Amino acid sequence: MNLFRLSTVVLLAALASACASAPKSAADVPPAQVVVDGTPAASAPSDSAAVDGATTPALPAEPPIDVASVDAAMATAPPAGSTAAEGDFAAIYGQDEYNPVADPTLPAAVQTAPSYDPWEKFNRKVHAFNNAVDRAIARPLARAYTSVLPRPVRLGVSNFFDNLRQPLTMVNQLLQGRPRDAGQTLGRFVINSTLGIGGIFDPASDLKMKRRSEDFGQTLGVWGWRRSRYVELPFFGPRTVRDVLGLAGDMPLSPVRQIENDRTRIFLQGLNLVDTRSQLLSLDTLREGAVDDYALVRDSWLARRNYQIEGDSRQGTPDEKLPEYLQDETDPTVPVDAMPMPEITPGG
Repeated sequence: MNLFRLSTVVLLAALASACASAPKSAADVPPAQVVVDGTPAASAPSDSAAVDGATTPALPAEPPIDVASVDAAMATAPPAGSTAAEGDFAAIYGQDEYNPVADPTLPAAVQTAPSYDPWEKFNRKVHAFNNAVDRAIARPLARAYTSVLPRPVRLGVSNFFDNLRQPLTMVNQLLQGRPRDAGQTLGRFVINSTLGIGGIFDPASDLKMKRRSEDFGQTLGVWGWRRSRYVELPFFGPRTVRDVLGLAGDMPLSPVRQIENDRTRIFLQGLNLVDTRSQLLSLDTLREGAVDDYALVRDSWLARRNYQIEGDSRQGTPDEKLPEYLQDETDPTVPVDAMPMPEITPGG
């Protein structure tokens, strides 16, 4: 029993000495003072206490937010999803969207002269009549013509009628004071009429002899009658008053009208009409999508006609700034010798 009591006393003494030698917890350590600018600051929380014997200074207060600078940064920031290149462009030049219409580096737009059309009310009625005839007769015939005859045959027909108009072109070039062009046109007519088998083939173009189309209406324009009111004729289509008088001047020089046999002459004139209409089939889609078909036909025809007269006045000097469709010498206008009608003879 004495031994048991002695063992208990020794155990209690060991526990007491162990508790006395245990380290104090961090909660019992008083917080260290933080000195800011030489002045003791208030007690900092436990996370700003000394670590490994060193003190951590408190963070400075955050500066106030400048709202204006934030708005400016947002204005110049690239939109979401933009590439790195777009972001660099926006950082340098800003975020304004490029507007090609308002680009000051682009040249000024081409200014076209307004159409001189004081008879527009009458012309629109004639245009509606011509469109009705075209839908009922001319266009179906042209489509049948292109579907039945292969392209080489149709090209030969076009070459044949173009060659027949070369003497008329030559005469008008002489009247315009262009003997050099007239000599080239004469040479083209001779070569195509012989080597080209009556003009069906076009070896003159292979020899770099330019194809031209001149009429007396252009000659009147070169002589000074530049501005003339627009008029649309039944069957003949777009013209001006100047070109109507030009038709009267060209008719005596038409080789087809010199054919006395009515059947042969009317057949050739009808074939010429159908061939001319077939060359315009590619423009039907453009015309069908136009808001105002009459204005489209009038303005485009007048623009091309004015270019032809200006080109003649400059002695045929080409203007590279004009679109190709205006520089094309192929004339889609109904030719003077293409209207099939019998010859009216006195007393007949």
